Amino acid sequence: MQIIFEATIKVNEIGGWYLQVEDTISKKTQKCNNMEEFSVAIGEMSKEYNGNIDEIKWKVDLDVTSEQIIEVKEKLLANYFQ
Repeated sequence: MQIIFEATIKVNEIGGWYLQVEDTISKKTQKCNNMEEFSVAIGEMSKEYNGNIDEIKWKVDLDVTSEQIIEVKEKLLANYFQ
């Protein structure tokens, strides 16, 4: 069984972005307002699988701007690929 999480970039009520993380097996979701919350959520949600996940699939809601996508990508690069 592959353990896949989905991370969707969404627009919040004030025009910023947030990430919604879903465990595709249990269907549990977590809202993350920044990369720190995203890291914590991935860590907590993966505990059910002994910390092992096979993939994070990325999605983007239709109302997300290209600037927001770029900002998320830059924050991912800064936080995870140092």
